[in-house]
Amino acid sequence: MKTIAAIAALLATTAVAGAAEMKVCVEGAYPPMSMMNEKGEIVGMDIDLTNALCAEIGTDCLLVKTDWDAMIPSLLEGKCDAIIASMSITPERAQVVAFTQKYLQSPNMFIGKADAGLTDTAEGLSGKRVGVQRGTIAHDFMAGEFADVELGLYGSEEDIYLDLTAGRIDAAFVDAGTGEIAFLSTPAGEGFAFFGAPHREVKYFGEGAGIALRPGEDELREKLNGAIKAIRANGKYMEINNQYFSTDQYGE
Repeated sequence: MKTIAAIAALLATTAVAGAAEMKVCVEGAYPPMSMMNEKGEIVGMDIDLTNALCAEIGTDCLLVKTDWDAMIPSLLEGKCDAIIASMSITPERAQVVAFTQKYLQSPNMFIGKADAGLTDTAEGLSGKRVGVQRGTIAHDFMAGEFADVELGLYGSEEDIYLDLTAGRIDAAFVDAGTGEIAFLSTPAGEGFAFFGAPHREVKYFGEGAGIALRPGEDELREKLNGAIKAIRANGKYMEINNQYFSTDQYGE
């Protein structure tokens, strides 16, 4: 069986920069970045940014709904040409995929019952069960910094919130932006709140989220880097941002 690195090397010469269509792996289960609407369509900030970036580089986009765990394998196997799914740029991922510059950067935070008195320390979470999306930088952070805390591993943040409200976990560790919009600001989030400090430790969270490409797609990467800068400069980024968030998700 080929390793991810071997598949990456095999496909390194695949060129899509000049193609009329670019297949983009998106999640569809990460509101408000990527979610399904009542018509069964994938919508959200990641989706709107995808369309804006594709328009900027003159390429049509085909969205490929993909489970988070299958994102990188799908890219490397040629099932899609790019991943636009709030994927953080980390050294481990950068060994097997090529990233553009960041296009957003939001911290991660803990959510729990507002009156539970929880703190984001080993002592404060001792004996508690914390929900986290498996295979993410949040998972890596919890495993590295809270090794003695019991983790509940989930396929999506939506599933985490369901168990948090049902009392099957004591806290969640999630992206602060999506946690606020998709949970705390909804009826299900009543009585819950963030606790502790925003976490942006570069060791785990990298330098923001970028677009993941197959290694060797240098022309496409440069086009997308230029497109990110262009939509930041012409106001399109904030036009999209402001439909979902009250603060600039690009970060510093």
